[in-house]
Amino acid sequence: MPGGLTLPTLCCFLLWAFTIFHKGQGDPASHPGPHYLLPPIHEVIHSHRGATATLPCVLGTTPPSYKVRWSKVEPGELRETLILVTNGLHARGYGPLGGRARMRRGHRLDASLVIAGVRLEDEGRYRCELINGIEDESVALTLSLEGVVFPYQPSRGRYQFNYYEAKQACEEQDGRLATYSQLYQAWTEGLDWCNAGWLLEGSVRYPVLTARAPCGGRGRPGIRSYGPRDRMRDRYDAFCFTSALAGQVFFVPGRLTLSEAHAACRRRGAVVAKVGHLYAAWKFSGLDQCDGGWLADGSVRFPIITPRPRCGGLPDPGVRSFGFPRPQQAAYGTYCYAEN
Repeated sequence: MPGGLTLPTLCCFLLWAFTIFHKGQGDPASHPGPHYLLPPIHEVIHSHRGATATLPCVLGTTPPSYKVRWSKVEPGELRETLILVTNGLHARGYGPLGGRARMRRGHRLDASLVIAGVRLEDEGRYRCELINGIEDESVALTLSLEGVVFPYQPSRGRYQFNYYEAKQACEEQDGRLATYSQLYQAWTEGLDWCNAGWLLEGSVRYPVLTARAPCGGRGRPGIRSYGPRDRMRDRYDAFCFTSALAGQVFFVPGRLTLSEAHAACRRRGAVVAKVGHLYAAWKFSGLDQCDGGWLADGSVRFPIITPRPRCGGLPDPGVRSFGFPRPQQAAYGTYCYAEN
C-alpha cells in the first residue's frame, strides 16, 4: 500500500484501538481477577410504605478478608448516606435508616439488606459495595414505592413555594417531594396539570396529557420542563408523593366549620385528614365520596373513583377540590384519619 498503511500495520493499529476502547469502557476482561458480587436478578425492588423490603446482594465466593458497605445515593445532592457496614460476622448501622436496617444472613454468602417499616424517604437508589483492599466492586439497586403523586399549592394561591418550602409543604401533607420518575409514572396514569411544580431533584416541571395554548402551547403531550431553578429565589407549586396508609380515612357528614370538623374527628378518636391521606385512600382503598369535606390544611376536597355528572362533572377519576373556603363557613363535612 504505497503512501499508506500496510495491512499488518493497520491490523495492529485496530487491535490497539479496540483494547484502549474497552479499557475505557470498564471491560471486565481488562481487569483480571475474581468478581465476587453476583449481578442482581432484579435491579428494581417494589414495595410500599410500612412494609419490610429486602435489597438483594449475594457473593459468588468470599475473599479472604472483606467488608460490605451499604449506602443510599441521595438524588440531586451528589452524595451517599452510609447505612450499614459488615465484615460477615458483625454489622453496624449508621444514621436514621441504620436503625431500621439489618443484614438478612440467609446463608454465608448473603449480604442482602433488610429495611423494616419502609418510609417515603426510603425510596431511591442503593449501593452494595464489597471492599476487599484489592479491587472494590459494587452493585446498585433501586427501591421503588407504589404510590400516588398530587399537585399542591397553599391557600395563598399558586407559585408561592421556593424549593425548601415546597419540600416542607409536602411533608406536612403526609408526603414528600416527588421524583421525576414518579411524576412520569403519574403522567402515564393520567395526571394532567397546567401549573409547574418543584421536584425532589430540584427541577421544575409539569405534566400535560392534552396539549393546549395555556399549558405551554399545542405541542406534543409530555412532561414540560423549566429546567434547574434557584432553590431559594424561584417560586412554584409542589408535586408531592405519598404511599399506602397505616390507617384509614372516613367521611363525617354535616355542615361544619373547620374548627367543628376538628372536634368531630377527635370525638371519633381520629384527626382531620391531610391532603396526602385523602389521595392515598382514593388510590389504595378506593375511597369514593361525592361530598366535599374539610382537610387539615383548610382546603375542601372529595375523592371520586367512578365519575358521574353531579360529582364534579369531570370525566376522569381523581380528587376534586373546592379550594380554601373561609374556615368559619359551615357548609361541609370532614374527612378524618385514624391509625389502625
